[in-house]
Amino acid sequence: MGLFAPLAGLTADQRRAFVAAFLGWCLDAFDFFLVTLVVSRIATDFKMAIPAVLAAVTVTLMCRPLGALIFGVLADRYGRRGPLMASILAYSLFELLTAFSPNFAIFIVLRALYGIAMGAEWGVGAALALETLPANARGLASGILQQGYSFGYLIAALVFALFVDRIGWRGMFVVGALPALLVLYIRTQVKESPVWREGTARRLGERGNLWRSIVGQPMLYLYAILLMAAFNFMSHGSQDLFPTFLTKQLGFAAGLTGTVTIVMNIGALIGGTLLGAVSQNFGRRATILVCCVLGAIDIPLWSGGLGKTVGLLMAGAFIMQFFVQGAWGVIPAHLNELSPGSVRGTFPGFTYQLGNLISAYSAQWEAAYATKHFPLAPPATANYGHAMAIIMFGVFVAVFILTAIGKERRGISFAEDANAAAA
Repeated sequence: MGLFAPLAGLTADQRRAFVAAFLGWCLDAFDFFLVTLVVSRIATDFKMAIPAVLAAVTVTLMCRPLGALIFGVLADRYGRRGPLMASILAYSLFELLTAFSPNFAIFIVLRALYGIAMGAEWGVGAALALETLPANARGLASGILQQGYSFGYLIAALVFALFVDRIGWRGMFVVGALPALLVLYIRTQVKESPVWREGTARRLGERGNLWRSIVGQPMLYLYAILLMAAFNFMSHGSQDLFPTFLTKQLGFAAGLTGTVTIVMNIGALIGGTLLGAVSQNFGRRATILVCCVLGAIDIPLWSGGLGKTVGLLMAGAFIMQFFVQGAWGVIPAHLNELSPGSVRGTFPGFTYQLGNLISAYSAQWEAAYATKHFPLAPPATANYGHAMAIIMFGVFVAVFILTAIGKERRGISFAEDANAAAA
């Protein structure tokens, strides 16, 4: 229980800021993963191939850096709360409009606009939460905050399993508009980041220049972008195509697919929270490296190589996401600590989403790779499990190497770091 001790001393303002950031990312992920769960239904409705429909995921990921840049700059200049609320309203609106797409072209356009709004939320929300919380709570908070992503996936899986046969894929996107209600909580209950409110970050936002920061530390930006590209391949490569693997290759019904996905995300929630907390003492990089090794060992179980029974696949999915999201649980704290103090509202989200841009094709590439190199007789389409196994092994190696050659600044004072940047 010592891992959770930092939560006991939080003030009401600190708890509210953290809850707002967590829910913002959770509901953002809920909206995002609705697409991955209904890929085959959208393909049937629009008479498109599955790899073509997965282009919607690619487009969403490609547009996220633009949102991170725009809203991050606004957050550095005007504070964290306003841009956070605006991003939540925007992604909720575009999620609702997606339900009424008359054709596939409009569907793609709306997913692109959604991607801009989605990309805005993570960096701004993480900055608000981690600048508000004490340094000793940063590892645990990072783990829980990042698992808003997995919790959102879990909620999406529950909604999918319970309602998709009743409301169809379009009804799922109507439900996806509900996160807009979170803005009322932020508007009435959450205060601005104390670092920004006290003037340090505001002055930096007025004087700071993202381009000047990039020119001053180009290798830091390049490193963070490459690290986040590998991390995003690890996340999307292990998650996005997995429901399609269950439904199209193994023939699982919607309810069973939803159940396996729920178990998978329970593993993610536990792993991300525990290992994020462990990183506070064990180290950010060391925690990630261990996760890479153990995640790679699980690949045969996760991908069906050791058997395709429901029990084995559930166990493999649970273990895979325990370590994938365990590594991800370190990232909010790690990126915010690596960030130059003058652009903390921009740097984490911008580098994260540029990494997403590089990895945006991951799910579509996995599907196309499986279809081309490992075709199966109908109705199975392709051996998605084998393709995912090959790709994920390479991804784990890449994350391990990039993490090993990097540095960390665990436990730094954000206020002192910002003052040093201003000097």
